[in-house]
Amino acid sequence: MICALRTAICALATALTVLSAPAMRETGFLDRPGYIVYLPQNYDARKSWPVIVFLHGAGERGEDAMRATQIGVAAAIRHERDLVPAIAVFPIVAGDKTWLEGADAAMRALDRTIEEFHGDPDRVYLTGLSMGGYGVYHFALAHPDRFAALVVVCGGLLPHPSTAAVQQSPLTMKANDPYAFTAKAIKHIPIWIFQGADDPVIPADEARRMNEQLKLAAADVHYTEYAGVGHNSWDRAFSDHAMWTWLFNCRRAPARSPRP
Repeated sequence: MICALRTAICALATALTVLSAPAMRETGFLDRPGYIVYLPQNYDARKSWPVIVFLHGAGERGEDAMRATQIGVAAAIRHERDLVPAIAVFPIVAGDKTWLEGADAAMRALDRTIEEFHGDPDRVYLTGLSMGGYGVYHFALAHPDRFAALVVVCGGLLPHPSTAAVQQSPLTMKANDPYAFTAKAIKHIPIWIFQGADDPVIPADEARRMNEQLKLAAADVHYTEYAGVGHNSWDRAFSDHAMWTWLFNCRRAPARSPRP
């Protein structure tokens, strides 16, 4: 009788332990309709997690969302997994579209990810490269109170003959100076800009002008320009430990009062 009682008690204790333990969840790069979500290996649903939104460049456009994980943030994660202790969202733009057309779907992917995986709305970070760098400025203008910080890699505001993959945001079309207008509109969001000095696709003047206007607007802006580097400044940017440390120390500013 005593042995049977002990066995029953052990079985009950084991059952209670299993029930109280957090459910095991798959981590890594997970498929979702129209986007990919990355969960770090130590993901715990009981915690609130920072969330990174990555906007890919023109070369990654297509129907398969996994294409968005070929370079940039995803490449940094694969190279050094512990560098990015956060959830990451990888939306994708199809065909010959840009992030002007893909903005709504990307924001829906962000909202779904926050809800599904317990993302922290005060630690949502937006980054992108090339066409995606242009997208960062457009998203920040369209959603000025959503993001805790921005990282722009070889991005800008105006189109150039060197590429047909970028467009000017309609939100800056009526501005006499799109750079000054954008800087004043997003000056409350910390931003780090990376640029190759010899970029033949997105001229370095795009990054330099934004940096100057952000400084004039008294924004919290960091600027890194790589001498002798062409269009691919993203490998160095996304492997920069100082950038990631800075990023994860940023939290969303309190919502601003609406204009009278």
